[in-house]
Amino acid sequence: MQRIWLIFAQSVTACLGLLFVLRLFYPHLLENRQDAIVINQVESSVAAKQKAITSVGSYSAAANKAMPAVVNIFTSSKLTAPNPHEQFRDDPLFKHFFGEPPENEENGQSDSSLGSGVIVSEQGLILTNDHVVASADEIEVALADGRKLAARVVGTDPDTDLAVLKVEADNLPAITFAADEKLSVGDVVLAIGNPFGVGQTVTQGIISALGRNHLGINTYENFIQTDASINPGNSGGALINAEGNLIGINSAIYSRNGGSMGIGFAIPASIAKQVMEQIAVSGSVTRGWIGIEAQDITPELAESFKLAQTQGSLIAGVLRDSPADLAGLKAGDVLLAINDKKVVDSSGMLNIIAALKPTEKAELKIARAAKEITVSVEVGKRPKPATARK
Repeated sequence: MQRIWLIFAQSVTACLGLLFVLRLFYPHLLENRQDAIVINQVESSVAAKQKAITSVGSYSAAANKAMPAVVNIFTSSKLTAPNPHEQFRDDPLFKHFFGEPPENEENGQSDSSLGSGVIVSEQGLILTNDHVVASADEIEVALADGRKLAARVVGTDPDTDLAVLKVEADNLPAITFAADEKLSVGDVVLAIGNPFGVGQTVTQGIISALGRNHLGINTYENFIQTDASINPGNSGGALINAEGNLIGINSAIYSRNGGSMGIGFAIPASIAKQVMEQIAVSGSVTRGWIGIEAQDITPELAESFKLAQTQGSLIAGVLRDSPADLAGLKAGDVLLAINDKKVVDSSGMLNIIAALKPTEKAELKIARAAKEITVSVEVGKRPKPATARK
């Protein structure tokens, strides 16, 4: 009897072991035959890796990273010009034909203008365009989370069309600056702003060109050109790369009808950062200056001055008692390089000199009488323009 019980126990144990193996390795053999619902889903860690690697598929990660730092700017200014119809304001006959005066006319306010800005520090500093806030008496900033804050102007730089605002708030979502040396024509970029006041919007394009100048927009021009849609209201907004880092401040467009035509210009983040840091510390921007008037070298001028290349900047005039005058520079000299940085044209020359620090020495390579010579100049401080930008 004991032997039979032992055989039974061993058989049960073997069957249970077989069921365990079948359940573990062949579960479909024991399941009820019904059509299963199949869901294709990758693990969250794998999805994150694929999203980071396959950036061409979606730019939501980059947009979500930068959008909280991009703000909408609303400005208003008081009407300073006298109203020619003020004397007829209370005349019933005038009201009969022309109606009640607009509300903004009664309270001395003009219609609000729209723009965008970028939070660059958690302490409340915001970068935008100078032309967005140039004539503003009141500035209101709308954050991505819905908050609205009053802002004040810390300082402006009309020469680069940049301005720095300040709002009283802590722990704000500041944007991350990209390394400017990584920019290349063809890189994917996103423009974030508030076009036409419809609300925060993201558009996508590529870098069409770098170093655009001679556009007549600013005194100092070194624009990033992009075909990402930029429209009125985008000014001062962010141009970011596919990683969500700031590469430029949207500034202007080329347009025949007021809308985007695929040619937009942004101020490089490297320039914006330099301007912002100076304004934050001193309230203004200090640039190098040597006191010359210059013009580009044409093929005819290059042949006349016996230059090997159509590059450089012809010194057309020298301001009396300026650093250039004291160093012995003369009209007719051709500026070829500054501190070993090649001068390509007058615009590039202006940017190189502006980056120099006042009181420091600069070595200028010039062509004079078909000979190349080096002249040492003590850099001065660029005077403020005689007329401020309105």
